[in-house]
Amino acid sequence: MARIGYVRVSTEEQNTARQEKILKDAGCEKIFMDKMSGKDTNRPQLQKMLEYVREGDTLYVESISRLARSTRDLLNLIEQLQAKDVAFESEKEKIDTTTPQGKFMLTVFAAMADLEREQIRQRQREGIAIAKAEGKYKGRQPIAYDKLLFAELYNEWKAGRITQKYMCEKLRMSRPTLYKRIKEYERK
Repeated sequence: MARIGYVRVSTEEQNTARQEKILKDAGCEKIFMDKMSGKDTNRPQLQKMLEYVREGDTLYVESISRLARSTRDLLNLIEQLQAKDVAFESEKEKIDTTTPQGKFMLTVFAAMADLEREQIRQRQREGIAIAKAEGKYKGRQPIAYDKLLFAELYNEWKAGRITQKYMCEKLRMSRPTLYKRIKEYERK
């Protein structure tokens, strides 16, 4: 029966020291760490942690928002842990899923975290709309490219003589940008 820790920050630049100290002080023997958004559960260390934990272990996090940002993801993760007989504890919210009260509070806090994330998104959209109306926000500028060269390469690609990878290299653009330009070109 081990205490396993999970740490997550949203970007590479953010520091994990505070979370790591909390988990070490709580007696975590092993700590898994992701430096990426919690918008979904496609996180390498999260998946490794889920494979690693065993019956009788306890997963410990600094806050439930470190494990998941949506109520659905959080509850799905907790369900996966429970299926393996792994307990879950959160330092900040003082949640312990080995009790009925802990399970109830987990659901409440998960819903609150979900609400907070949606409110942040809404404020961001509203701020962008105001900035656009005031002419202060223009969004990302389109990447400039040689339209004549694009037309030539497009015809070569359609004829099966070159690949999209070759087009990307010659036009110096990513595949998603190339796909977007192809769609625009074909609409004309």
